[in-house]
Parts: sequence; C-alpha cells; structure tokens
Amino acid sequence: MTGMVYLVGAGPGDYRLVTLKAVECLQKADVVVYDRLADPRILQWVPETAERIYVGKASSHHTMRQGDINQLLVDKAKEGKTVVRLKGGDPYVFGRGGEEAILLDANDVPFEEVPGITSAIAVPAYAGIPVTHRAVATSFAVITGHEDPTKGESNMRWDKLATGVDTLIFLMGIANLPHITAELMKNGRAADTPAAVIRWGTKPEQRVLETTVGTAVADVQKAGLKPPAIFIVGDVCKLRPQLRWFDRMSQRPLFGRQVLVTRARAQASRLTQKLENLGAAVQEVPAIRFAAPDDNYAAVDAAIARLNDYHWLIFTSVNGVEQFFQRLSKVGKDTRALGYARVAAIGKSTANALLTHGIKADLVPAEYRAEGILEAFKGQLPPHAKILLPRAQEAREVLPEGLRAAGATVDVVPVYKTVTAEADGEALATALRSGELDLVTFTSSSTVKNLIQILGSAEPLQHTKTACIGPVTAETAKSLGVEVDIVAEEYTIDGLVEAIRKTL
Repeated sequence: MTGMVYLVGAGPGDYRLVTLKAVECLQKADVVVYDRLADPRILQWVPETAERIYVGKASSHHTMRQGDINQLLVDKAKEGKTVVRLKGGDPYVFGRGGEEAILLDANDVPFEEVPGITSAIAVPAYAGIPVTHRAVATSFAVITGHEDPTKGESNMRWDKLATGVDTLIFLMGIANLPHITAELMKNGRAADTPAAVIRWGTKPEQRVLETTVGTAVADVQKAGLKPPAIFIVGDVCKLRPQLRWFDRMSQRPLFGRQVLVTRARAQASRLTQKLENLGAAVQEVPAIRFAAPDDNYAAVDAAIARLNDYHWLIFTSVNGVEQFFQRLSKVGKDTRALGYARVAAIGKSTANALLTHGIKADLVPAEYRAEGILEAFKGQLPPHAKILLPRAQEAREVLPEGLRAAGATVDVVPVYKTVTAEADGEALATALRSGELDLVTFTSSSTVKNLIQILGSAEPLQHTKTACIGPVTAETAKSLGVEVDIVAEEYTIDGLVEAIRKTL
C-alpha cells in the first residue's frame, strides 16, 4: 500500500509561525525529509520513532541533489509510510516543491501541499515594511536573488520589473546585490528609491539596514551583512519608522540575549516561552530525556496495588506526578485509588501538576527542596507512618533518610529515569567557546551532569554564564567544575526566569 506525502512549509524563521496543519502533519509522520531550517525547534513535533533525513541545502553546498530528493519521497511513500517533506518558507515559493509534486504524481503517490508563511511577506512585516499600502504600493513581485548574472541569457524581465511593479522583494539576493541594483537602475528604477536589507527576519537576531537602490551595495559592505537576508525595494520602505513594531521589542529586558535551555524536550516549552516573552533568543538543546526505570515500573505497580497501606504520598517533581498517574491509569485505576492517603508536593509547579489530576496537595513546603519537606513534616506524621515516594530512579537520599529517621517507613519507587539526550556536542561546545551564547540554564542536577557528558567536559561552560533553578542544582554544577552565576531564590521556573531577568 502506497503511503502519503505532505509537502509542508515551515515558515520564515520564528518557529511559532508554523501552521496548525503543519504541526498535525509532523505529529503523524513516519519519515521527515527536511532542509536546513531557520529554527530546528520545528522538529519538536516529530515523533521520536520517526526517521529523520536531512537533505539541507546551503548556497555553496548540497547534501543531496534535488532529483535524488524527489526520488527519495517516492521511495519512502512506496514503503507505505507517511512522509513529510519539510521546507523553510512555502514549498512553492522558490522551494522546488512543484518538482517534487510532479514526480509524486507521475508515480501515483498521493500528496498534499501545506502552505507555509513565506518570508517574502513575513520578513518585511517584522521589519515594519508592508509589501502593499494604500496610496503607496498596489503591487509587489517576489523574485529570486539566486540567478547567475554570468549566464548567457537572463530569465528576468528587468525592463518590466524595474518600473512595472511597486514593491520588489528579492529572496536570497545578497551575493548578487551588485548585479540586481545595477539592472534596476539601468532599466529605470531611480537610484534614490528607498530600499532595505533584512537579515534573519522574524528571529530575535533580526537586523534591518535602511538604504537606497543606489547605495545598497556600499551600505551592505560597510555594515558587514551576510546571508541569509532579503532585499526589498520600494516606497513602502519609508513606512518603517512608524511600523517597526518588532524593533520596539528591544525594550524588553532580555532582548537579543542568546539563552540555552537544557530541559527535556517535553518540559522545555514553558521556560522557553517565558524567556522569549522577555525578548531572549532561545536555543533548546535538551540534555536529558525521560525513559522507563530499570525495573520497567515493577516497583511502582506493586505499590499501586497496595495504595491503601500508605498514609502519605510525596511527589518531588512534575514528571514524577505525570509518570505516576500514567501508571495508575495503565493498571485501570484513577485518583480514587489513593483513598485516605494525604499528598505532599515539593513546590508550586508540582502542586499545580497534581491539580490537573483533581488533587489538591495537603502540604507544600515553604522551601521547595527535600530539606523543606522534612521541615514541613515535623509534627505532621502519625506514629509508624507509611510513605510512598514516587520519583526519579536517581535522586538524593536526603528525603527518604530524613523521613526514616523520624520513624516512618518509606517506599521509594522509581517512576522514570533520566538519560542523556542525543545532541551535537561538538557544535554546541564550539558555540559556547565562541561566545555565541550568553547564558545556559539548568533546571535539575541531571541536566548539568548530562550536558557535561554531551560536551565531553565542563570546559566549554567556562565561556558563558550559567543559571540554576536552586541550590541543589547549583551545588551539583559547582562539584563538576561549573561556575554558577545565577541561582533562583524561588526554586521554580518562574523564580529562575525572574532571577535571570534581574541579573542579565
């Protein structure tokens, strides 16, 4: 049975500009064939089990020829797989999606084209330049900037383009800018026509150069602007002083700061969103991922079978809550199985996770760590108390040892373990050493340990600042040779973000 191919546009750069339909396609993909994306976080919606095939193309290097890419889509679909061909921008706007679709059709492979927001419109919009505007521009053209000026005959109708269209948008045109501007002026476009060059449009590192057709080449050289960038020509560029809304984000406290988030992929979004709302440019490189404990849930399943024996359940993480209740559901039970047991949460986030399961924590300590729970439990435990502690396979023994010292019987059951995630440690180490990152965040001891394992040593972290969610994580970092610059006063994501906002 032949599978299905989705030709999906990934949008112009900011991963949040991807469409809902694109996300739906990615979530059900068996195979994803993708180019060099402006933001690889778009791949976060791809199932872990899906095959990922990089066929990225840069201006001077092609990982795979276009004809081979076309055939690859056919071959994977013939295997009965759901294939997503993911392209930056829109597949049909200089994306060669039409060529791929034609071969699919010739081989009787069903396909859909999922449009993406094209950089031709989105990037100028983020720069405060509308491609049309009443009484200023009623037409626009999107033109490739890649045409080789040395070839015998141009496919461009420069005599028509130069003066026949109000707004001209050249994609990928920086390398050919001398040729483009010369042709425009030779064919009647005034040298003083307003223009702009926009690099990394829609991303926090966006940079806009206001210029004219006649001075663009010299201005770009002076500014040192490099690809990727677009070149836009027309009187609409004069509207930028009034419409430069994205530039005004520079007033946000973390604008332009490059921050690395090391949380597990499933948990990173909340921290990322809060940092981005403050203007930061966030890179997600998960240092950890969650996996089944070594006993394949045998201990927690046994504990669930005798829940009525426990006086207290203590949860020390959001993930512990989620994994425990997944197991509870797996064996056909729900929150009613907790009976009369009381429930404690190590902090606000864990307590909120319990609320999503209909449980209000009976105890939340003032200090969100194991020592805080022990302090809060003073005078709270009945004689011969039995306590269930579902948690990570590897964790500090402070809490169970302290509870046992107080006379309680404590069953520690692993509901998950953290393992090192896959990442390009060499590339990340290079980015750290070169100063590309302003801050690395750590939200647990395991993120510290596993990031160092990915990097090969703690040395690359000496070249940037680090922020830890609390003293336990900070102590782990220091013990491994990492200098800690920021420690949250409140041991939560909100507390971490606030500490970063105050310090950076």
